Amino acid sequence: MAAAYDCDVLVVGGGIVGLSTAYALTRAVPGTRVVVLEKESGPARHQTGRNSGVIHSGIYYRPGSLKARFAVQGAAEMVKFCAEHGLPHEVTGKLIVATERAELPRLHALVQRGRANGIPVRELGRAQIAEYEPRVRGLGAIRVGTTGVCDFGAVAERLAGLAEDAGASVRYGAEVRVIGRRGSAVAVRTARGEVLRARALVNCAGLHSDAVARMAGDDPGARIVPFRGEYFELRPERTDLVRGLVYPVPDPAFPFLGVHLTRGIEGHVHVGPNAVPALAREGYAWHVVRPSELAGTLAYPGTWRIARRHWRYGAGEVQRSLSKRAFTETVRRLLPEVTEDDLIPAPSGVRAQAVLRDGSLVDDFLFAESPRMVHVLNAPSPAATASLPIGREVARRVLAGL
Repeated sequence: MAAAYDCDVLVVGGGIVGLSTAYALTRAVPGTRVVVLEKESGPARHQTGRNSGVIHSGIYYRPGSLKARFAVQGAAEMVKFCAEHGLPHEVTGKLIVATERAELPRLHALVQRGRANGIPVRELGRAQIAEYEPRVRGLGAIRVGTTGVCDFGAVAERLAGLAEDAGASVRYGAEVRVIGRRGSAVAVRTARGEVLRARALVNCAGLHSDAVARMAGDDPGARIVPFRGEYFELRPERTDLVRGLVYPVPDPAFPFLGVHLTRGIEGHVHVGPNAVPALAREGYAWHVVRPSELAGTLAYPGTWRIARRHWRYGAGEVQRSLSKRAFTETVRRLLPEVTEDDLIPAPSGVRAQAVLRDGSLVDDFLFAESPRMVHVLNAPSPAATASLPIGREVARRVLAGL
């Protein structure tokens, strides 16, 4: 490598996808010099560390899609990775429960999709639901045995450590402000004024991935529209209401899975999330507003096309956000014994959802390439589950370009 380069590959973003990419690069070609730049003071501070910790089976995703392939493969790899490195995890299985007759055809379609993706599923009648979840009520359900839970923040920290052990450098408090290309080099300048030159750059900036792509002079072709997911937890004395994971039948028009119940590895039972528009990329509460980011979202044609097409769905989500009673009623469809007093607030997350100009929600992982750059432009859930195969795929693309 020429002395003009500070490293071979710069990775922007220290979430689980960026760190998995760094780890994959060091494994694919030992000796590759990798620098990860993360603006926060530690890893996994946004999407990776603000979710319910579910290792998804891959049942929801279109057969043959990247989400389906990577989630099925990634779920098995994530369980193995956690076991090998002593990280907390558990394969609990989950129920997807139909509570209305209109949901039964969609439930059956999920059975077919799961089998097409190679996932073992068991169909359950009303009485059989109680074998797994005695307090849950429904007309029918499917049991997905390969679903589990883990601590994705801990996984990200371990990936960072493994990458560093192999010679990578992970730098925190290093927000990228300028990206330039000249000749065969990519150069970045951070908020601290540090300038780094590399042979290639990988954009794994999550909530800011489209902005980083534009900073690099590339048109992402989509915009990140942030959706906040708000969670509650069951009070400790009520966690016996749920044994494992319980999901509703999702609306196929949306990438959101609906308000569900998740017994995490620490024993807490997470309830949620809903999905409401966030007023900032990192808008974890209604009062968090960034005018410039909000203006960008409102100026984007796709935002208004989503609103016109799905305003009824959105209104229901906002109602559940503003009314604990409405949120509780949604939970009671699955778990009739729950009361408002059983639910206590828990930290929210924000989903980095890529939206096209026509208002379509990008429903698969989305990568884009330009000379010496690879951009990861849509990697919301199940990206944490699929992070190991995603990292290898991004590493393959960037190395092919070198």
